[in-house]
Formats: sequence, structure tokens, C-alpha cells
Amino acid sequence: MDSTAPDAAPRGLDAFRRGWQTQIGDDVFQLPAFSPETTGDFRVKGKVTKVHGAAIADLHAASATRTAEVPGGDQDLVAMYIVRRGAWTLGGAPGHGDRAVSAGQFLVRHLGRLTAFETSADLTAKFLVLPPGELKPLLGNRAITGPAESAEVRLLTALTDMIHTTVADLGPAGVAAAQGTLIELAKAVAKGRFDDGESRLAPALARAAKDLADRRLADPELSPAMLARELNVSVRTLHRAFAAVGEQVGTYIRHRRLHEARLALAAPSRLSVSELAAHWQFADSSHFTRAFKKHFGQTPTEYARATEAASPSPHRPLPSDASTESA
Repeated sequence: MDSTAPDAAPRGLDAFRRGWQTQIGDDVFQLPAFSPETTGDFRVKGKVTKVHGAAIADLHAASATRTAEVPGGDQDLVAMYIVRRGAWTLGGAPGHGDRAVSAGQFLVRHLGRLTAFETSADLTAKFLVLPPGELKPLLGNRAITGPAESAEVRLLTALTDMIHTTVADLGPAGVAAAQGTLIELAKAVAKGRFDDGESRLAPALARAAKDLADRRLADPELSPAMLARELNVSVRTLHRAFAAVGEQVGTYIRHRRLHEARLALAAPSRLSVSELAAHWQFADSSHFTRAFKKHFGQTPTEYARATEAASPSPHRPLPSDASTESA
């Protein structure tokens, strides 16, 4: 949905509303009426995905928006706002003041009725609409806020990005699982921690740990303990998440490092076996060679020579470590 084109005004809101109703419909979340002073310059674009009774919207505002006063508008849903830039000011329930969600913050609350809101002209945010069943008892009348960079919110954000890119290819079971995982992660955000008893978190937690490990493969501090600390879970929870998907944390790290080392061996400008062992955090070249041969069936030097022989372009010979290969 995009109403930021120069020729969209003054029909920008109409274009946005049509896109929302086509993609989401009014059964999940009904767009409110916007105030007259913003409808004439309504420039907002977004990417929206519907997952059963949930919706994910990535929104970017190029103009300030403000909703009109809402006389009634009963709702029964949980809304989550994750603001990356700008600010989103939310009207409070009767007797409560407005709540501003600024850049770098999130807010999650149950909506019993539609309340007015406004956004700044430079807003970049995620807006999640979730069914109230499991979340409403957890939230009650509270609005829970915190940093958008918390581990739980980062994991939830990664999941929403993944859903955007895969939902069109998911079958009914996959869509149901995506919605269930969204709800479980929202519960984790509300609790401020992961619940070890929630096995449905395991695939998302394992995926987040793998993504983090992939970015830190050359880091000598990379370990299950470091990953657990960064993701704000216990080491036990992390190991259980990997076990649920049939893997082990340490094995995943070692195999990824071996894979990267094999790619380096095929590069035109190669490091020696000793240099590769040190770069990818193996104890020594002998340990690296044994691990490489066990995983790939060849020593590093054998693999490099075979790759060079199959290549039409000349390469610098790999510096051999005779003592290493015989170890």
C-alpha cells in the first residue's frame, strides 16, 4: 500500500484504505476515520500481511497523521507498536492520558475500544494486530512498554520479516503455526522473558541464534553461553530449542566455521592451514585438519589441490603444513 506518490493527494487516504481492506479486511482491524486536516495530505506507505486473525504492518509515514475523535468503535484485540523512527501517540482509555511511543520503544496493550492516535511525519514502525485470547488475560488493563532492542522484540521482529517473505507460499498448517508463534513471542515480550515451557518458541529461538552465530563466526567469544546471553535466555533454554529442531549449538557453530574455511580454500588468494585454523577459532591446525577431514572426507590441503586442479585459472599453491596433515 503506497499513497506517497506526488499525484496521490488528496486521494492518498482512499488509496491506502482500499489497499488495507483488500489485503486485511475489516474483520481483523477496522481503520478509523482520519481528521480532516490530515486526509488532504495523507502520505503513508506500508507492507501488510494477514495471518489468520493476526496482521503485521510495516508502516512509513511521509506526513503527519491524526485520527478523528472516535465516539464508539468497540474493539477486542491486542495491538503492538514497535517504533524505529519518529513517534506514535496513542489515546488512552477514559481516565488515562495519552501514551507516546518514541523511537526505539515498543508498546503492547489490549484494545477494548478504538481510541484516537496520531503519528509524526517521519514515522517508521511495525504495527501488529493479534487475537486477544491468550494475551488479554496476561495484559489486563496494562500497557506494557520497553526498548525495541530487547532480545524478545528483536526475535519477534525477525519473525514478522520472515512471515512477510514466506506467507504466500505457506500451506494452512504453516499459516496456523506462524500465527501461533507470533502469539507466543508476543507473550514473551509481555512477560519480559521466554517461557521454557513454550515449545513453540523453539524454532524461532533456534533461527535467531543461528543468525547471530553466523554474524559472529570469527569471534573468539562465540559460544552457547554468549548466544544465550545476547538473546536473553538461559543456556538450557537455548540447548532445548536446538534439540527441538534436531541440532546442537556447538555442532552448528563448528560446521558453519568449517564451511566458511572450505570456501576460503577455494578462493584465488588463500590462507595457509594454520592461518585458517586460527581465523576460524580452532585450537590448532591439527585439530582443524582432523575436523575438516571428518566432515568433508578430505584434509584441507587435499581439498585445495583438488579444487585447484579442477579450476581453469592458476592459483598460488597452498602453503602446506606437513606435520598437520600427518597428525
